[in-house]
Amino acid sequence: MFRINQITIKSVFLLAALIGSQNLYAEIFKYEDSRGNLYFTDRPMKGKAYRLLWRSGPDRSSGRSRINTSATDKNRKLYSSLIDEVARQANLRPALLHAVVRAESSYDPKALSRKGAMGLMQLMPDTAKRFGVSDSWDPEQNLRAGARYLSELLDMFGNDLQLALAAYNAGENAVIKYGNQIPPYPETQQYVTKVQDFFQEHSQSGS
Repeated sequence: MFRINQITIKSVFLLAALIGSQNLYAEIFKYEDSRGNLYFTDRPMKGKAYRLLWRSGPDRSSGRSRINTSATDKNRKLYSSLIDEVARQANLRPALLHAVVRAESSYDPKALSRKGAMGLMQLMPDTAKRFGVSDSWDPEQNLRAGARYLSELLDMFGNDLQLALAAYNAGENAVIKYGNQIPPYPETQQYVTKVQDFFQEHSQSGS
């Protein structure tokens, strides 16, 4: 990590362009402290409100999310107890929260979408800020914020699970825009079906 002032920010993007020209995967995150000092790093520190500034490499060109699916089983076992605890505290069924985490990130706490959604529950920066998250990479903060958001959406849409899931994926305004119906977005429609299938599977397995 290094500190940099406003005058030399251009150097960061020159470095980014150089990395990109080599077809390497890289990310640069920015953090501004209370004195206005800017810090740039490729490894955000826990407890700091870093924001993704730039990203290159295969994920960017392919438009796919960066998710480590090879560690799904290991991560599920690692975070299962925390997911169960957070779900109960948010008055959600653990199987539902497991289903959302599985659909969003395959239990990868470092998952990052091409739109900038982060972590287990794929929090967008505005959602993280709304729920007081200081570090979206922190699994517990991420889970608690995502669970609270999902709980609020269920309340908003009268415990209609399909609408709450659609809103989690596309935003509550999109659901409202289409008259409290699942928006006609293929991605959202597929997401709702996927989470419901996962929910049923986890319910049957007792998770």
